[in-house]
Amino acid sequence: MKPTVTIIMATYNRAQYIVESIKSIQAQTFKNWECLIIDDGGTDNTAEVLGPILIEDNRFSYLKRTDNYTKGLPGSRNYGLDIAKGDYIIFFDDDDIAHPQNLELCVSEFKTKNIDFCRYIRAVFTGDFNYNYDFSKEYTHFEIDKKDVNRILKNELLFNSCAIMWKKECFVTNHYIEHLMYAEEWELYSRIVSQGYKGVSIDKILFYGRKHEASNTGEFFNQDPVRIKSNAAAIVLVIQNLKKEGLLSNSIIRYFIQVSLDYKPYDLFKRIIKTLELTTQDTLKWNLYYSQLPLRLFFYRLYKKHLK
Repeated sequence: MKPTVTIIMATYNRAQYIVESIKSIQAQTFKNWECLIIDDGGTDNTAEVLGPILIEDNRFSYLKRTDNYTKGLPGSRNYGLDIAKGDYIIFFDDDDIAHPQNLELCVSEFKTKNIDFCRYIRAVFTGDFNYNYDFSKEYTHFEIDKKDVNRILKNELLFNSCAIMWKKECFVTNHYIEHLMYAEEWELYSRIVSQGYKGVSIDKILFYGRKHEASNTGEFFNQDPVRIKSNAAAIVLVIQNLKKEGLLSNSIIRYFIQVSLDYKPYDLFKRIIKTLELTTQDTLKWNLYYSQLPLRLFFYRLYKKHLK
């Protein structure tokens, strides 16, 4: 039977966590799925610990990323996208835990609403996981479309990589940018929404992310230069897309110019200005804004502190 959902799980040296993640997939109340486990060239005993599961449950496929895709999470996920059989796509990480109702509730939203994606809440945990799930099916929801792109880009509306189920059609012309080693899902998901794809967000925790320093996010907040450089590159790509889709505004330009203060070693401000292809007058305006920004932020923080 053709699977309804394809779960794509890229993995790299996570033998200590991956079995627990796999067990949470097997515990799903919705059963018609396939799970593509794409190994990005790991050197630990992941294949060995997965062996018994692969034998007992043929819904899992364990594959090595081919050389047609760049090494890294984006390339591994793109490989999964290109061989997926399901009508819906969801990305799970190899160290996290999925709520048992994850697939069931998302598929139900697709069956009852004309949507392209279903977003839900992702919680985080450290150490041992508490399996005390909430199985309620009562929750609120709200709609998301391209008017919400700026909220997504400012992380006011989080689009976590493992907190959205998508229609497969969203990826026909959209894939991950494979040279990005951080913010690749932020760039891709905002690009998809900017093209007019619509969805809903349901107010229920359906995924649990494990916090540890070896994760991509942990490395970013520990100032790993590869992740920082990638985030700067993703910002430039986002601005290119906003320009293409006619969604650039002064407010989002101001936001990214402010962000660029933290990326001076990567010349992010100059790259933003170059990407915008502004008139001479507008270039001077934004250069003046950028030069005055540190002083503005200093007085703004003093003002906020005074209000407390």
